[in-house]
Amino acid sequence: MNTARENILARVRGALAKSGPDDAALAEAQRYLAARSQGPRPHMPADLVTRFVARANDMESSVDRIGARSEIPAAVRRYLDGLVQPPAPEGIKPYQGVCWPELADLDWSSAELDIEARPTVGQDRLGITGVFCAIAETGTLVMLSGSDTPTATALLPETHVAVVAASRIVSGMEEAFALIRQERDPLPRAINFISGPSRTGDIEQTIVLGAHGPYRVHILVLTP
Repeated sequence: MNTARENILARVRGALAKSGPDDAALAEAQRYLAARSQGPRPHMPADLVTRFVARANDMESSVDRIGARSEIPAAVRRYLDGLVQPPAPEGIKPYQGVCWPELADLDWSSAELDIEARPTVGQDRLGITGVFCAIAETGTLVMLSGSDTPTATALLPETHVAVVAASRIVSGMEEAFALIRQERDPLPRAINFISGPSRTGDIEQTIVLGAHGPYRVHILVLTP
């Protein structure tokens, strides 16, 4: 448990004037926190997938829906074929990239893609990843650090293709954090929220894409 949360729970225990074993006080404090009402939130439709797609598009991400995991290689190739990219440097193949280990078993060669399951290096132009979950309210991808999810694979290549199951699209950030606490114990060292391509407006207040990370983000929503 992190220090900030311990401090909050300690204040709640004091406010409740509870005494007794620490475990009982902690349980009471957690019940107290869980019962607190949330602040105002925007109305969310029942169809979270459609909302997520619309908001992801607003964030300059492109989105494609596919019906099966086996369709991922063909969907990636289709997306790459539709891009207008500058010529690749000598020795770099336009259909070469890296992916997370969980995607290594896919038949990339059937789509004429040269994809390796390894951390990215400087010359890689394509990174294909999964995500922990996605947020419909803002069109945001949530990625967690960990030995089995090398986040740097997504953050360095100029093209990031992310795969998210429709069942992992949650309403808002509150639900995303609740899911993280439910499924990850202890909490990961880093939580990354990705809302579209990297961008900056530092120079003459002109938005420039690809400033600190991917120039483009393409999302494959798996809806079996």
